[in-house]
Amino acid sequence: MAAKAKFEVYKDKSGEFKFKLKSKNGDLFHSEQSYKTKAGCMKGIDSLRKNVTEAVVAETE
Repeated sequence: MAAKAKFEVYKDKSGEFKFKLKSKNGDLFHSEQSYKTKAGCMKGIDSLRKNVTEAVVAETE
């Protein structure tokens, strides 16, 4: 089975939930804000999955 990008959910030192999005080779793509509950963290992941497919690239100066 080929490796895939993955979300890693974890508790930080303050007891809040966070996630990291890592590439197939383990490089960090994205690290998200803190959530008070694991359910809130999972909703954040779901939102990212949904919205990234609609995202456009915008260059800033």
